[in-house]
Amino acid sequence: MPSLGIVVPAYSPNVQVLVEYLQSLRETLDPERLHVELDGGRTETVERVRDAGATVNNAYRRRGKGAAITAGFEALETDVLAFADADGSTGADSLGDVVAAVVDGGADLAVGSRRHPDAEVTSHQTFARRFLGDGFAWLAGNLLAVDLYDYQCGAKALTAGAWQRVRDHLHEPGFAWDVELVAMAGALGLRVAEVPLVWEDKPGSTVSVVRTPVELLETLVAARHRAKRLEDSRLHEAIAARRQESAALVERNHE
Repeated sequence: MPSLGIVVPAYSPNVQVLVEYLQSLRETLDPERLHVELDGGRTETVERVRDAGATVNNAYRRRGKGAAITAGFEALETDVLAFADADGSTGADSLGDVVAAVVDGGADLAVGSRRHPDAEVTSHQTFARRFLGDGFAWLAGNLLAVDLYDYQCGAKALTAGAWQRVRDHLHEPGFAWDVELVAMAGALGLRVAEVPLVWEDKPGSTVSVVRTPVELLETLVAARHRAKRLEDSRLHEAIAARRQESAALVERNHE
């Protein structure tokens, strides 16, 4: 049986919700490593996370979701790597379905989906967030090699081998990291599976309906550019030659 490592990125989390979610993940999925990447956590939060049976890295600053997951994945030495948002919107059973698409289904990358026709959404986002998500999914599906219903859901899993192939191509430190991950996987020819979830929207999201669309659009354009370079597009190679590329997240994490 392949070993499983789970990373939970957390910024200013509800500690009780986080601890209960960690306990559920451990009881349901029994990962070899359950790891929390904490941005700006307090000593009490770190202690309670450890008491829940998870390892924790407290960055003492806000790095962003993508940077936190990247650091967490780099700390794992398991056969399968997964992550889930700290609010528990994706229950442990549903995350197990995502992991199973890799372990049993043969996917290199499995993407949890709230917008899949077979998904079950037990409470709904605000109209603004639904509109943002639906519009972004439509645009991404038309620009990227991988056409999904949902790119941004906080539940994904991939093989260690797939991580080694995509890690050097990920640059986005924030919320839009998910779409970059999918775009790079598609450009590299990895097998991507979309898995419908039972999903519950949780209050207290840090997603801004003003700032986030701009961030997503910028990342989508950049991800398409990098994906085209991986696909040996002469046009995008020429564009890259005139630009100064930012360092990949794995390089920045080692600075």
